[in-house]
Amino acid sequence: MSVISMVLVVIVAFLAGMEGVLDQWQFHQPLVACTLIGLVTGNLEAGIILGGSLQMIALGWANIGAAVAPDAALASVASAIILVLGGQGKAGVSTAIAVAIPLAVAGLFLTMVVRTLSVACVHRMDAAAEKCNFKGVELWHIIAICLQGIRIAIPAAALLVIPAKTVQDFLQSMPAWLTDGMAIGGGMVVAVGYAMVINMMATKEVWPFFALGFVLAALADLTLIALGAIGVTLALIYLTLSENSGSSNGGGSNTGDPLGDILNNY
Repeated sequence: MSVISMVLVVIVAFLAGMEGVLDQWQFHQPLVACTLIGLVTGNLEAGIILGGSLQMIALGWANIGAAVAPDAALASVASAIILVLGGQGKAGVSTAIAVAIPLAVAGLFLTMVVRTLSVACVHRMDAAAEKCNFKGVELWHIIAICLQGIRIAIPAAALLVIPAKTVQDFLQSMPAWLTDGMAIGGGMVVAVGYAMVINMMATKEVWPFFALGFVLAALADLTLIALGAIGVTLALIYLTLSENSGSSNGGGSNTGDPLGDILNNY
């Protein structure tokens, strides 16, 4: 890997770390982070496949109350770097996915360290605010955000220092039962991620759309573009029903379920 590529990877890692807090451009999402790393290292196709697979796992990762979700940014960046250094291309995606899961959990420790350090930054901001030093408040705010980026950039740089041959030898030395088991476990985590998302979204008006999409996805003749067009069409139909349900039949009662409201008016 060239020096320029290594610098760009560290920059992507830094942005992914900051976006884990900012949520502005979604650089921390696996699909974005892995794709960017694949792009700057010349492994775009493998990066997209890895990012898409990890994104399915990360669908169910969310911070709820005091419970902090696994670190999607570290998992995405580290697994993408391991994929690139491994030199296995698309064939190494399953192994990279398996490695990403423990990395995501390990990232919680780095998150705890950085958030502990951020407490000191908050006290500094309070002190600057008492003196009406607004530039000082902004400075410490930027420092706290940069700490989030460094949280991912340092492990990424550490991985890049490891010779590619060392990573390749390590991946090749893994026994088949371990790699197969980790791949199966990663597939099970994908199913759990789907289940968590469905559990949060499940309402009586969306279940018909889910069932219809599940059936359409099983048709081999439909491409992803066709499925996307069908999804957009169903969304537009649902929005139209939502707008018209309250005004139909003389403005009948709106229960929050557009399909139910229309059926109740007949």
